[in-house]
Amino acid sequence: MDLRIMGFDSPLLNTLQHMMDLSDDTEKIPNAPSKVYMRDAKAMAATPADIKEYPKSYVFVVDMPGLKSGDIKVQVEDDNMLLISGERKREEEKEGAKYVRMERRVGKFMRKFALPENANVDAISAICQDGVLTVTVEKLPPPEPKKPKTIEVKIA
Repeated sequence: MDLRIMGFDSPLLNTLQHMMDLSDDTEKIPNAPSKVYMRDAKAMAATPADIKEYPKSYVFVVDMPGLKSGDIKVQVEDDNMLLISGERKREEEKEGAKYVRMERRVGKFMRKFALPENANVDAISAICQDGVLTVTVEKLPPPEPKKPKTIEVKIA
């Protein structure tokens, strides 16, 4: 629908019209992000996290209010990608009750973190307490410096 036909011709309305037209075109563009990708991107953006580095470990702290440990998954992908995911389900509505306002997020969430080279993926622990998930990734010990190899010189 063109707003100029109805007598509206301002730069703001033209910009809004252009934006609305673009949203229809994104489904036709072959290289446009998929709906699954967009859903995952929104899920990642909606899950804030803090990352701390200690001398012997990395600690990831993620707020997970109202979730049970069975609703949360912690995985390692490709030997260096920490994946924290889960789902917050909508509470069962009791008979006669209806939502007046619903502000708490429901649905899937996910965060991916690239682990440093010195992360020990075999020594990862996760604890969820008081709605806060704490994932601890131990560090590998630093490699020992190589000692120079002495080669004996023979006299011919």
